[in-house]
Amino acid sequence: GFETLAIPVPSRVYYINQTTPERPLTGVRIGVKDIYDVAGIKTGCGNRAFWELYPPRSNNSNPVQRLIDQGAIIVGKTKTSQFANGETATADWVDQISPFNPRGDGYQDPSSSSSGSGAGMGAYSWLDHAIGSDTGGSIRNPAGVQGLYGIRPTLGAIDLTGVMPLAHSMDTAGFFARDAYSFSAFGKAWYGDRFSSFPSFPTNLLVPADYWPSTAVAQPIFASFISKLQDFLGATISNTTLDQVWNATALPELNQTLSLYMNTTYPIIIGYDQFMNWTTPFYDAYQAANPGQGLPFADPVPISRWGFAVSQGGAAYDNELAKQAFFTNWTINNLVVPDPNTCTKSLLLYPQSAARTTYRNAYRSAPGIPSGFSSGRISNLAGLPEIVVPLGQAPYNSTISGVQDFLPVTISIVAGKNCDYMLFDLTEKLQDAGIITSVLTGRYSYPLSA
Repeated sequence: GFETLAIPVPSRVYYINQTTPERPLTGVRIGVKDIYDVAGIKTGCGNRAFWELYPPRSNNSNPVQRLIDQGAIIVGKTKTSQFANGETATADWVDQISPFNPRGDGYQDPSSSSSGSGAGMGAYSWLDHAIGSDTGGSIRNPAGVQGLYGIRPTLGAIDLTGVMPLAHSMDTAGFFARDAYSFSAFGKAWYGDRFSSFPSFPTNLLVPADYWPSTAVAQPIFASFISKLQDFLGATISNTTLDQVWNATALPELNQTLSLYMNTTYPIIIGYDQFMNWTTPFYDAYQAANPGQGLPFADPVPISRWGFAVSQGGAAYDNELAKQAFFTNWTINNLVVPDPNTCTKSLLLYPQSAARTTYRNAYRSAPGIPSGFSSGRISNLAGLPEIVVPLGQAPYNSTISGVQDFLPVTISIVAGKNCDYMLFDLTEKLQDAGIITSVLTGRYSYPLSA
């Protein structure tokens, strides 16, 4: 947040042996993305004018209240890219300085929009978890580049009252962790009885060939994990591309390829929804409080997104919502088909981070709109749960330090709707088996000997 100068953290001594079934998160230290209302603290949403306009909040947002009710300790707010729109360090960040990614040379982009939550979890061992949001990748991408466990839950996993919206049809409350056990325990406490566990795990792995443009240094890490996962599950692997599935099932009806059909769905929905339901009331309140001063400042990224979406109009917005609904049904019927014993017949895997560099001191072109379709769009458009799992780290030659350094390698696993606890259970079992492990804070995700 804007006003944080220091972070007092209560001793863990106060909470030894204090956990109860009603308060499973007793003493757990939490960082909160600055789009969640916290009673007595201002909500800034990454925008100076917004932070200055409104007084401290009177009530906690519903997700924060759930944490407090379960005994969690809110230790501070974390930075968000402006209004939860995806921004790249450094030029896109105007009202605030982007958090620093602790991995590697320390000058890599932390990704966004849950930037502070991801960077904090990668940097501070005294921080147990940090919550953020995921509309189009805002948990998954920071989890990837910081080498963390992260989840974008099933749409509707938790009531988002008191949380700044980006797009109601895609917004979710997610979080970060550094090991599979705390990942599962925290998620099951926060989401409560919204989901259930299942007796078995899926035995089909979808590994679409067109979504694996991995780096040479990361590919052996991915290949090793997929092989171990296949053996652990006794699974078969399908490398069929999504385009092949789409062309066989949806193309005859729509006469459009997947990438063309979904090309502007995401940017129109997020831009129009946020401008109409959040930005316009903010602008009105600002002008009423500051007569004659015009509009407040907003960063280039949200300005470009709002402008594009609003120029398309309400009819285009409704049309893209209809496309999203079609895609959701198509995904459930053709990719992650429900199963009574495993929740979903298949798991879909793709690389989340592959030790690629994104230097924060690079000059970049002006922001555009986030058009197109990619692997990262599947879960947010279809409302599916997706977890990020850290697998290792790979070397690169830093242009900052001039020496070899290391960046995280992580994988995304997508499941069917309401399969969140199956994914949590799977990560626990994989850590039991030694296939995945906990990660460190600081420069390296793992000891260099690992």
